[in-house]
Amino acid sequence: MTILAGEVNSEIQQQLLSRYRRVRGETEQLADPLSAEDMQLQSMPDASPTKWHLAHTSWFFETFVLRPHLPDYRQFDPDFHQLFNSYYNSLGTPFSRPQRGMLSRPDLDSVFAYRHSVDQFIGKLLDEQPLSQGLETLVTLGLNHEQQHQELLLTDIKHAFSINPTFPSYSDSTQEEEDTGPAEELRWLRVAGGVYGIGSEGEHFYFDNESPAHQQLLQDFSIASRLVTNGEYLEFIEDGGYRDPRLWLSDGWAHVQQNACKHPLYWQKREEGWFQFTLHGLQPITYSEPVCHISFYEADAYASWAGKRLPTEFEWEAAAFQLRRPDQLATANLLEKRALRPLAAGRGQTQFLGDLWEWTSSAYLPYPGFRASSDAVGEYNGKFMCNQKVLRGGSCITPAEHIRMSYRNFFYPHQAWQFTGIRLAGD
Repeated sequence: MTILAGEVNSEIQQQLLSRYRRVRGETEQLADPLSAEDMQLQSMPDASPTKWHLAHTSWFFETFVLRPHLPDYRQFDPDFHQLFNSYYNSLGTPFSRPQRGMLSRPDLDSVFAYRHSVDQFIGKLLDEQPLSQGLETLVTLGLNHEQQHQELLLTDIKHAFSINPTFPSYSDSTQEEEDTGPAEELRWLRVAGGVYGIGSEGEHFYFDNESPAHQQLLQDFSIASRLVTNGEYLEFIEDGGYRDPRLWLSDGWAHVQQNACKHPLYWQKREEGWFQFTLHGLQPITYSEPVCHISFYEADAYASWAGKRLPTEFEWEAAAFQLRRPDQLATANLLEKRALRPLAAGRGQTQFLGDLWEWTSSAYLPYPGFRASSDAVGEYNGKFMCNQKVLRGGSCITPAEHIRMSYRNFFYPHQAWQFTGIRLAGD
């Protein structure tokens, strides 16, 4: 039987529309445990209200997909163009990020009406318009953008809930006993030096900052078989790690002093022992689980204390590919598992995917030959390549289809509200 080009295109459109509905539905499912009051909260300038995440992801599809590609499309509300623009200055002046929590209007019902209107028109577009490569690329980018905001939705509401002295729980589910067992003994995995391919290119999706694919010369190095645990980090605390300036970078020591840092974000010492705030509420620390919500400064200081260092992002990628298991993605602790917290490394698990974003020592810089596109979408990644550090591997709240070994996340060195952790390396 001969399959016509139009039939193939139609099948791709339906697959894309099916994925669109699934990803958009997942966002609303993640918001479902929250009240309207919860969704209004903004606890710090780096975070955004859930309501804003719901609207901004819809703004992205309206702005970059519907308005250019659907003839006679009319904006749901012209005021939304400014309110829910994040940082695309070439499209206008975005509303002040630190004040997003002040936007009580539009109300939550209007935001959901906006989402559902956008969904209806995306369905119309994908059902009726021929699927060009450019349109498919933009919709796919929008879906990956939404999955980034699914992760931010959870990190931001966790920070907001942590301020409440009653320590409310986002999820009441608890972990199975086998998930919180002892961590596998740490081993040092040797990786031979040589020229390694780094980055991504080809037909599958990747962000522009993962390209161009290129080669990097690496020296022999070793890398830890798993992430640093709560118990191991507690030894650093009890040995005076936060009081010894010799362990810290100058900026890191200044940050520790100015903010009176004595332990990781969300940790607290009580009469009964150490506790940490989680998406399941306040919980006793499980010493075998990876230490979580660590800044780059803390990760670097711990590595100095341990007599090791953090891997470069190129070492991390080379090791992750060389040491990967066939079932690595299927067994990884990612969003679909709904653990919503990092878990102790089980037998044979290397945790290169899932559990926690891993700090590297690498500055977030363009790969050789990188050029951001000249249109508004070019503002997505390139303009942030200054004063930030690269993280790799995804976390327990990263969607499985969103993560890749080549994925480059990036944050400022002092930031710790994301699900970040430590993997050590050595020469």
